[in-house]
Amino acid sequence: MELKLYNTLTRQKELFEPLNPAKVKLYTCGPTVYNYAHIGNLRTYVFEDLLRRILEFNGYQVNHVMNITDVGHLTSDADEGEDKMLKGAKREKKTVWEIAEFYTQAFLEDMDRLNMLKPHIKPKATDHIETMINQIKQLEENGSTYTAGGNVYFDTSKLDDYGKLAQLDKQELQAGARIEVDKNKKNPHDFVLWFTKSKFLEQEMQWDSPWGQGYPGWHIECSAMAQKYLGEQMDIHCGGIDHISVHHTNELAQAEGSTNIKPWVKFWMHGNFLVLKNKEKMAKSGENFLTLQGLSDKCYDPLDYRYFCLQSHYRKELRFDWEGMNAAKTGLRRLREKVCALNTTEKTPVSAIPQSHVDKFEAAINDDLNLPEALAETWGLIDDPNISDANKLATIKEFDKVLGLKLNEKTDFCIPESIQSLIIDRNNARKEKDWGKSDKLRDQIQEAGFIVKDGTCGTEVQPK
Repeated sequence: MELKLYNTLTRQKELFEPLNPAKVKLYTCGPTVYNYAHIGNLRTYVFEDLLRRILEFNGYQVNHVMNITDVGHLTSDADEGEDKMLKGAKREKKTVWEIAEFYTQAFLEDMDRLNMLKPHIKPKATDHIETMINQIKQLEENGSTYTAGGNVYFDTSKLDDYGKLAQLDKQELQAGARIEVDKNKKNPHDFVLWFTKSKFLEQEMQWDSPWGQGYPGWHIECSAMAQKYLGEQMDIHCGGIDHISVHHTNELAQAEGSTNIKPWVKFWMHGNFLVLKNKEKMAKSGENFLTLQGLSDKCYDPLDYRYFCLQSHYRKELRFDWEGMNAAKTGLRRLREKVCALNTTEKTPVSAIPQSHVDKFEAAINDDLNLPEALAETWGLIDDPNISDANKLATIKEFDKVLGLKLNEKTDFCIPESIQSLIIDRNNARKEKDWGKSDKLRDQIQEAGFIVKDGTCGTEVQPK
C-alpha cells in the first residue's frame, strides 16, 4: 500500500519513495538537556516514534539518528537570549556537564515510559565538536562564511534559495521584528557558526578551533552529525514546527552549502504544538511546565498521555486539558480491558480475519499518519461480533506495533490519596463490624468513580 507523507518543503502530501528502496534514513532533532522535557516537547517525540513505527510496519529498514544537545546554546533560535546549559547549571548549582548527564538520562527514561523505540544512534554534541569544525571549514572553503567581532558567521546571501523551507521570500520579515539585531551581521538572516566572543564570560564549554577558543552555534551540530551518520543526503528530517523558520532553515543552508548536493533532505516533517486552553504553547517556565512525572503524580499512566496524543493528527494543534486526559485514561483502560477479555484459547486461524479491518488501518496510517482514524479502526475491530477472539487478538497485536499502547498488558492504575484514606477507614470499620459506617464509606468511594470489591486482603477498588 502506498505511503503518503506531508512534506513541509513543498507544503503538500507526497508519495514517499526513499533514496534506497528498502531503507530509510531518518533524523529527528533531540532534546537540549538542561531540564526535563515537558509534555509539549514529548508530543513531538511521540509523533516521531509513530512515524518510525509506520515506516517499519511498511517493511522499511529504518536507520534512526537523534542528537543529544548537551552543549550550551542560546534560549532563542536566533542567537540571542541566555545560554540554556548555563541556565540549568546556575539553577541547580551544578556543572554544565552534570546537568547534561542527569537530564539526558531523564529524557531517555521518559522515552521508555512512553514506550518509544530508541534511536539507533544518539550522538552527543560534545562528542562531535571536531565534526562541526570540519563542516565549518568546508563552508569556509566554499566562500559561505565571514568573520566579524571574533565570531564566524554563515553568509546567507551566498545561497540563492536560502529560506526555501520556511518560504521566507513569501513573508514580510524585518530583522528587528524577528531577531535581536547583531551589528556584526552583513545580512539580517545570517547566523553564527562558531563563537569566540560570547557575552557569557563564565562559559564552561569551550574548545580550540582554527578561529580561536570557543563553542559552536546551535544549528551546526545537527547538520554536521546528520551527515556524519546518514551521509550527504537523507530521506526524512523531523522536529517541531517552531524549528521551521530558523533552526531547520539554517541546518538546510549549512548542509547544502557545504556539499553543494541537493536536496539534502527529501521529506521535512514537523509536529504541531500542544496548547493550553488560552492557545498558549507549553514552555519550560511558569505554570505551563508540566512533565511526564507531573502526570504520573496526578495518577495518569504515561501511556494515557500517549493515547491522548493519538487522538489528534500530528499536524494539528492539540489542546491539553484535564478533561481530555481523563477521557484518554478511560479510553485506554477500556480498550485494554476489552483486549484482556478476549478468549485466547480459541484456535481459529489468523488467516480468517476479514481483510477490511487491516486495509482500513493501513490506509489510515499511510495517509500521512492519520492515527485518530487508525485508533477508531482498532475500536471497530475489537467490537466486531463477526470476528473470533483469537483473530482479534492476533490483529490487535499487529496494530499495536504502530500504536505502541501495550494493549495486551493488564492496566495499572493509581488510587488517589483521598480514596486510599477512605479504603483504610472502611477496612477498619469492617474489622470493628461497624457495617453502617462501612456501607457509607463504600458509597463515598463509588461516588468518586470506583468499583468496590471486598477481597481477602480487604477493600479492593478499580475505576468504573
